[in-house]
Amino acid sequence: MSDFDPDAAASADAGLFGLPHGFDEAGCVLVPVPFDATTSYRPGTRRGPAAILEASFQVDLYDLQNGRVYERGIHMLAVDPRIEALAASARRAAEPVIAKGGADPDDATDRAVLAEVDAAGREILDWSGREVARILDAGKVPGIVGGDHASPLGAIKTVAERHDELGILHVDAHMDLRKAYEGFTQSHASIMDNVLREVPSVRRIAQVGIRDFSEGELRRMEGSEGRVVTFFDLDLRRRLLDGERWSALCDEIVDTLPENVWVSFDIDGLDPALCPNTGTPVPGGLSFAEACLLLEALPRRGKRIVGFDLCEVAPGPAGEVETVDAIVGARLLYKLCGFALRGA
Repeated sequence: MSDFDPDAAASADAGLFGLPHGFDEAGCVLVPVPFDATTSYRPGTRRGPAAILEASFQVDLYDLQNGRVYERGIHMLAVDPRIEALAASARRAAEPVIAKGGADPDDATDRAVLAEVDAAGREILDWSGREVARILDAGKVPGIVGGDHASPLGAIKTVAERHDELGILHVDAHMDLRKAYEGFTQSHASIMDNVLREVPSVRRIAQVGIRDFSEGELRRMEGSEGRVVTFFDLDLRRRLLDGERWSALCDEIVDTLPENVWVSFDIDGLDPALCPNTGTPVPGGLSFAEACLLLEALPRRGKRIVGFDLCEVAPGPAGEVETVDAIVGARLLYKLCGFALRGA
C-alpha cells in the first residue's frame, strides 16, 4: 500500500473499489454469487456483482463514518465460471414456470424443473459456504455479493456453525418467510424461512423496512417464538412523524440482536428511487442516510458484524447506460465492509 494513492483515479486493472489487494492482503473478502434463478418479477440481479465492481471505481475511499476503510484491505474473488454457467442454466429452466405463475404439482415436467432448479441452488449455496469457510479460516471477514436473496444461505449456515448464537439484521422490503414460492424451495422469497428451519443457532432475525408480505408470512413471524422481530416500515415512519428520533429507533432495533450479527441487506429495503431496477421494488423504504445510521448503531451498541450480504442489485437492461442501482450498491457495499472491519 506504500505506493497506493487513495485520491487517484482507479487503474484499469485494479480490483474492487480500485484497490490493489489480493486475498492474502485483504481483511474483508467478498464472494460474488451471480444467481437469480427464482426472481419472480424481473430478472437481472445475476449481473449485480459485475455492475457493482464497475461502479466501485467511482467510490471515494475516505468514509465519514469509518475513515480509511481501504487500509484494512478489501478483495472480491473472481466469479467461478462453472457456478455462473450453472446459475444461467437454472434461470433458463425456471423461466417457463415463473411465466405461468408457478409450478403445477401434478405436472411431471414442472416437478422436474423444480428439482433441477432447487438442486442447482443448493449446489451454488454449498459452494459459497465452502468459500466462506476458507475466508473464515484465513481470519478474514466474509461477504456475499448477490445475486438474488437466495444467494447467502450457504454463507449464513457456515458462519453460524462458528457461533453459539448469531443474529441477523435483515433489511428488506419483504419478509422472505415463505416456505416455498412458485414451487421453488431455494427461492429469493424463502431465504429467512430456510434460515429458521436449517440454522438453529440463529436466535434472532430483526427485520427492517418490511412493507410487502403475505398473511402467511405474518403468521410465520408471529409463530416464530421470538426468533423473528419485524420493524414494519409504516410503523417506523409513523413513529418518526410523531417525533421519535431515528437514532433511538436504530438502538431499539439493534438491541434485539445478540453480540454477533450477520447483516443481510436486500437493496429493495431502500427507497426504490435508489434501486429502480431491482427485482421487486416497493414504495417506501429507507433513505441511504437512514441505512448508514442503522449500520452505525451496531458497533455503538456493542455488536460485531461477522459477515454480511448485499443482494438484489440489478443494473438496467443490457446495453443501457449504467444506472443508479450499481452506484448505490457499490457505496452501500463499502459501508458494509467498513462497519464489518471495525470488529475484525
